[in-house]
Amino acid sequence: MADAIRLTYEISPDDFTRAGEASSDVKSKLKRLGVPPEAIRKVSIAMYEGEINMVIHADGGEITVEITPERILMILADKGPGIPDVEQAMQAGWSTAPDEVRSLGFGAGMGLPNMKKYTDEMKIDTVIGVGTTITMVVNI
Repeated sequence: MADAIRLTYEISPDDFTRAGEASSDVKSKLKRLGVPPEAIRKVSIAMYEGEINMVIHADGGEITVEITPERILMILADKGPGIPDVEQAMQAGWSTAPDEVRSLGFGAGMGLPNMKKYTDEMKIDTVIGVGTTITMVVNI
């Protein structure tokens, strides 16, 4: 594997038909690079959850993925409303997703908890009215 591979994805707001494409693309690239299956699984789950959150809550955004021999770094940046109470948002089952999103099978309140569960490091930087950046690391 080269020193670092950098991938960037634009996430469209409210586009549930394309949600998950970025995490699927990263998953296939990690497989081709020979990354261990457990690391691929963790990255796929964490990134998918983040991607869905960006579609539901944040008017889309941008995901940057940096792959090195030691780790996979994912930076999810949006210009959404921000997270008013991060501690509350981290509680399993807590969600602000509207009913129409829930009727599609999303918005169960497991996004952020799963992102934390399936990463080795996770940091949330959020500013109300400006946006949220979530940085996640999965070690290889």
